[in-house]
Amino acid sequence: PRAPRAPRPLGAARLLLLLLLLLLLGPAGRRAAGAPVVAELRCQCLQTLQGIHLRNIQNVQVTPSGPHCARTEVVAALKDGREVCLNPEAPLVKRMIQKMLSKGSTN
Repeated sequence: PRAPRAPRPLGAARLLLLLLLLLLLGPAGRRAAGAPVVAELRCQCLQTLQGIHLRNIQNVQVTPSGPHCARTEVVAALKDGREVCLNPEAPLVKRMIQKMLSKGSTN
């Protein structure tokens, strides 16, 4: 009877391939399913709302147009935890942004 053999260590080529795959996947390979992709260079807002009641908004982020997206994007974080995209051309949204800018310049 033959004695059981110890498992073979990974060959250098296998180890190199494994490291290469881990590097290629990078943080994206470890991201949880459904997590937002912030680092991608593309528009975040596919659909926009014309407005939302200011009482429901916790925070607003305005991203100017650039290489990532040809249009300005306005993302509102709501108090209930959701994020919605607002139409930056809507009158209500324009007034809200103006109000935020004027508050920021007075502080």
